[in-house]
Amino acid sequence: MPLKLGVSLPQMKQFDLSNDVVRVAKAAEETGYESLWVFERTLFPTPMTQGLYNVPGLEWPDAYRSVADPLVTLAMAAAVTERARLGTSVLVAPYHVPFQLARWFATLDVATKGRAVAGLGTGWSLDEYAAGSVAPFDKRGDVLDEVIEVFAAVHGSDPVSYEGTLTRIAPSEVGPKPVRAVPIYLAATAGKAIRRLVDRAEGWMPTGMHADQLAQAWQQVRDLAVERGRTRPLDLTVRANVILTEKPFDGEGRQPFQGSLEQVVEDLVAHAKIDGLQEVLLDLCITARDGDHLLEVLRDVYGAARSAGV
Repeated sequence: MPLKLGVSLPQMKQFDLSNDVVRVAKAAEETGYESLWVFERTLFPTPMTQGLYNVPGLEWPDAYRSVADPLVTLAMAAAVTERARLGTSVLVAPYHVPFQLARWFATLDVATKGRAVAGLGTGWSLDEYAAGSVAPFDKRGDVLDEVIEVFAAVHGSDPVSYEGTLTRIAPSEVGPKPVRAVPIYLAATAGKAIRRLVDRAEGWMPTGMHADQLAQAWQQVRDLAVERGRTRPLDLTVRANVILTEKPFDGEGRQPFQGSLEQVVEDLVAHAKIDGLQEVLLDLCITARDGDHLLEVLRDVYGAARSAGV
């Protein structure tokens, strides 16, 4: 079966949100992309107080100075598409009230006949946490656990009842109900986060790495799943932050999905060989100049990938 391909929707400052979200969503589905995705950034510290991804000295991309709300963006795309799944990659769970987030995804899912996917993470920006989280940074894992539990309660049968640290639901009818329990994908990296993934999620959504590294990490996740007695399947969807260049990246140090169109396709071909990988989400927005350029790139990448047998 061909590898599924997804694509990110335009949210950043170089795009015209009043036009580009709808145009790109429609064009991506027509081109053949099977899923549409959004991410979350809420502010841009000036001056920078923490490196990107908490890497000391790593500058935040200029495009992050303005990032549209992910849930609004996804709802816009939902209204003009019919088949593509609609997911978050990722939503920072502790920035959201668990009960309200569960209801939002349930509404999206039933309105789109079962197309919602909840990709969740815990985030890393201390400034974003200080400005708009429901709990302190050191409680982020606990909040994610509660979000997962509240999703299960709210998306399950009535009467819904739940009592946690942030959420208390008296026995109630809570609707609408999703078409099916909205799948939760986690962007886990190590330790407790990987155990949470294996025990509680439907899928793993790591950020792109070299294919051999991913294959090794994926095998470790699957081994842990066996060790912990998981019996249901675990999906694997990779987020690829694509950095497209006009000329091939020459020399050592090339990161996965960085370089010319041909090099990006080579990475896709390598990833397609990984046993159990269902989908690669291509974020093509990073180097797109505007909406027109993004439309051109998403068509070029899709065509080249399928021509290469991906």
